[in-house]
Amino acid sequence: MHFSFISIPAAGHVNPTLAVVAELVRRGHRVSYFTAANFAPQIEEAGAAFHASGENWMALLPDQGPGLPARGQLMLPMMKRVFEDLRASFPVLVEQLKEDPPDAVCFDAMTISGSMAAEKTGVPAIALMPTYATNEHFSIRTLLPAAPRPEMVEAWTTAGRWLVEFAAEQGVRAPRMFDGPPAPFNIVFIPRAFQPMGETFDERFQFVGPCVGGRESHAEWTHEGPKPLLFISLGTTPLNRQPDFFRMCMEAFGQGKWDVAMAVGEQTDPGSLGPVPANFQVLAFFPQLLVLRHADVFLTHAGMNSTMEALYFGVPMVAFPQQPEQEATARRLTELGLGLQLAAADLTPSALLDAVSGVSGDPRIRRNVAGMSLAVREAGGAEAAATAIETWLHVR
Repeated sequence: MHFSFISIPAAGHVNPTLAVVAELVRRGHRVSYFTAANFAPQIEEAGAAFHASGENWMALLPDQGPGLPARGQLMLPMMKRVFEDLRASFPVLVEQLKEDPPDAVCFDAMTISGSMAAEKTGVPAIALMPTYATNEHFSIRTLLPAAPRPEMVEAWTTAGRWLVEFAAEQGVRAPRMFDGPPAPFNIVFIPRAFQPMGETFDERFQFVGPCVGGRESHAEWTHEGPKPLLFISLGTTPLNRQPDFFRMCMEAFGQGKWDVAMAVGEQTDPGSLGPVPANFQVLAFFPQLLVLRHADVFLTHAGMNSTMEALYFGVPMVAFPQQPEQEATARRLTELGLGLQLAAADLTPSALLDAVSGVSGDPRIRRNVAGMSLAVREAGGAEAAATAIETWLHVR
């Protein structure tokens, strides 16, 4: 069979699909993949035919400096550029799907174009959900902060109107991103045990957990030395530019009981952080899967992809979320006894040290993480996802 994958151009959305692509190709299927050009190498390595579609969303974020205060003001200009990009890229995407029709369109649930392209070309649609699933009983809206800032409300309201207008122009339905199932069949990259109200999700949903596969198979990294390893990363988006936080980490853990691997992202110059303690390794990015194999604690932004990869390797977490959806996952980690959450207002070097030491030495958290790690691995990953896709297409 031939499958077309469509994803928003973000690592937390593309990465979970790569092992699924590789597994489908291994089984003899053909995969074409549509997203921004900067993901071409990883997608082609997984075995798919890459097609550039749309801009890199990270390039649409203006330089806003560290921290979150300006995020609401930036959202509406960014969404305007996203829709300008959509108007240019969507007709090309539809034409490519018509020229080489797939047996199914597998689209990231947060794409604007995925479900509309499937409907416009009359191809079966499968949603790929790297975070919480939504159905008639549960919406991720219930996990987000109760009172979003007025500028965020204005941005989402305006973007919603643009989306409805664009879908009407194309003669299709507007995507359902937050309310109800986004597609007739849905692959969810978390285990059911992590999903709020997981018991309410029926056969339209297949919870396969993280699909780590062979990603970073060519990367090299190892932990040497007798000290336990602390991994620190705030993700891959420009919001990870937090130099004060990284300096605080060096003050908290420098010359202490930990070896520290700290990823500061492309937005922060490691040289601007001051002297690096001898027990620290500071890089823009690390091969995260390799580091997590060795890590004892993960100090993380609580992005869902990072959270699932940590649970896969049985690593407890201290969460320092940077966005509302990450705050929701940080709270979920705390609810399930898988780690602790740090609030920005309470952040000090001693608070960091106490949180990491507390998580590391808490036997209850260790037991809970071990249990969730088992659930993550038993969910089946890429093999379960590929089998579910094949089965659904054969029996529909």
